[in-house]
Amino acid sequence: MTDFTTREFDHPPRPLAQRVGAILWPSFFAACVASMVFFAFVDPLDLRDITFPGIEISRSMGYTIAFFMFWLATASSSLFTWLLLRPSSRFNRALPPE
Repeated sequence: MTDFTTREFDHPPRPLAQRVGAILWPSFFAACVASMVFFAFVDPLDLRDITFPGIEISRSMGYTIAFFMFWLATASSSLFTWLLLRPSSRFNRALPPE
């Protein structure tokens, strides 16, 4: 007979640093590649003139802002993947017998 009082996991929970690292580290590399590919074709000063002509943004500031925007986008993608891949045994419990 199944014991419904104890919870058994597929594997033990991972430490917080490992979970955060698994989200931020791959997204960092993806943001690096996205920034390199994007700025191979687009000049940050031309982009500034099109989007925010009244704000004085240097070329290096444009690179920095874009990198962090790419990192935010890729980190959110990694976070969503992590949420979908969590083991279901932590959330789904067997119903007790009636």
